[in-house]
Amino acid sequence: MRLSQRMKPAGLPIWMGDVAGVLRAATKILGEISDSPRLDAELLMAHALKMERADLLLKLPELAAPAEFSALLERRRQSEPIAHIIGTKEFWGLDFIVSSDVLIPRPDSELLIGEAVRLFAAQHPQRILDLGTGSGALLLAALNEFPAASGLGIDASTAALQIAHNNADALGLADQSKFLLLDWTLPDWTGPLGSGFDLVLANPPYVSTNAQLSADVAEYEPHRALFAGEDGMDDYRIIIPGLENLLSPTGMALLEIGFDQADEVSELASDNGYHIELKKDLGKNDRLLILRR
Repeated sequence: MRLSQRMKPAGLPIWMGDVAGVLRAATKILGEISDSPRLDAELLMAHALKMERADLLLKLPELAAPAEFSALLERRRQSEPIAHIIGTKEFWGLDFIVSSDVLIPRPDSELLIGEAVRLFAAQHPQRILDLGTGSGALLLAALNEFPAASGLGIDASTAALQIAHNNADALGLADQSKFLLLDWTLPDWTGPLGSGFDLVLANPPYVSTNAQLSADVAEYEPHRALFAGEDGMDDYRIIIPGLENLLSPTGMALLEIGFDQADEVSELASDNGYHIELKKDLGKNDRLLILRR
């Protein structure tokens, strides 16, 4: 049961009046639970007013706060993620539909797309595979960069695949992409996928089951997409040995990792015959391993 279902609303007023004043008050309230309270308040207000945030800021002096804002603010005060409240999240310049059935795309994961663009600048990939596609963010962002490529995304969640399908349709990438219900914890999981992929993308579960997560993650995002055993390595131990059945002779796999997992995942990849390149995210944390033969 989620936090918002367990706690009674705090009885916030249905705030009316000028948007600037409401935003100031909302920012103060959200400062108790958010690292970016002003941004959160602005995004919620823009959603309530059915306008872009840039337009909200431009027209701020002339706007009145709608009654709907109070309910949105209360949901955020209960730690529900902004992306769930407004229903979308931007990733690599594209807007993705999200829900509690998929992980919210993170800016750190954009590193995989940036590196894919760099690595395949001279010769674009023809076939792309996304392991654990969720919302489809990685696969569809890659396909948007490589318009001649085709892509396959797999996930063990039917609900997640429906969201990925919806995103492909919304972004005009349905003809380039296919999605398949598949659980890599089952025997011979690579068989239905075929081989010859030039690029394999993966942001698998890698959080330790002992990790303490913030409420907006622990209470609202799918645990199956987060946790991977006590050391966070369970899914890497399946995925990395399976790559030999999936990659083309010159193909590459880009794996997102936790900030403290570079040594363990690199050792596993090396034991399976891969050359490894480590990349850091904007926060200078280890975030990506590039694997190639």
